[in-house]
Amino acid sequence: MKPLLLAVAASAALGSSLLAPEVLAQSPAEAQVNALEGLAGPQPGSRRSGAKGICASGHFIGNAAGRELSRASVFKGDRIPVVARFSVGGGSPKASDKGKTVRGLALQFQLPGGEQWQMANISAPVFFVSKPEQFAPFVQARTADPATGKADPEKIKAFSAANPDTTRQGAYLAQAPVPASYGTVNFWGVNAFEFEAAPGKSRFVRWQFVPEAGVQGLSEDQLKAMGDEFLAAELRERVAKAPVSFDFRLQLAEAGDNLTDPTLAWPDARPVVSAGKLVIDKVADGMGGACDAMTFNPLVLPTGIKPSADPVLNARAAPYAISLGRRLTEAAKK
Repeated sequence: MKPLLLAVAASAALGSSLLAPEVLAQSPAEAQVNALEGLAGPQPGSRRSGAKGICASGHFIGNAAGRELSRASVFKGDRIPVVARFSVGGGSPKASDKGKTVRGLALQFQLPGGEQWQMANISAPVFFVSKPEQFAPFVQARTADPATGKADPEKIKAFSAANPDTTRQGAYLAQAPVPASYGTVNFWGVNAFEFEAAPGKSRFVRWQFVPEAGVQGLSEDQLKAMGDEFLAAELRERVAKAPVSFDFRLQLAEAGDNLTDPTLAWPDARPVVSAGKLVIDKVADGMGGACDAMTFNPLVLPTGIKPSADPVLNARAAPYAISLGRRLTEAAKK
């Protein structure tokens, strides 16, 4: 077995050990993974979501504002090693970089004492479903009919009418320009988390990574001149010249803000504080790398950060484990 496969196997075993067999076998989790596979078609060995991606690495340095909100060691001011994965939305590793889909920034922080913090961020301020049970039907409504090779617009229309909350992310992406670079787009963590400064003293937050180079999108004319593969090469060239940095900002919830629906953005008037800086200074030469063995499960959290009661957030672990198990099995057959 190859070293990477061994690492993936260890990761899968760890993730599976945290979940009871009956949880792993739950039909909602399997339905999510199966729906993604149906949408993209067979893609052996690939992630079921964000299949097209590139590994990178760097570090994070937290600051005093972060320490005021959370006792997590990530904010103590030390240089924390980070493994990153930038990706294009969708289940195909051949997805076009020109698509009006989300871009992803998944991160694993390697904290002192063996702690880890994993997260999965996207280039939209909201998620596409508010409840786990909407996930599979949302994807299935957009899956091509074998007879026509295209999705049925009437199915999409009917699902959207019955679930208007699932249209918010699509509306945002439709009006946003296609990102010119992984290093010039905002990445949001769309779920709420509880930051604990001390026992009994906490605040709910959502976070965002804001590129220090500024947000840059492609015009329609620029987009026409681009090929379907430009994001990975562009990031390598950019980082070779200078590290790519993001300001880590926390939006603070106030009384009455919805903590459990990731399709609803909080008001812009809510306080926002800068809690640290993410620096990406190395990009993998090829499409593989250290990030391949990671699931980036957003429920892997350090002391001082807790998940909210958001049902979408808390339903992530099971489909992640199922997807990883299938990838592992497919890799073993190669």
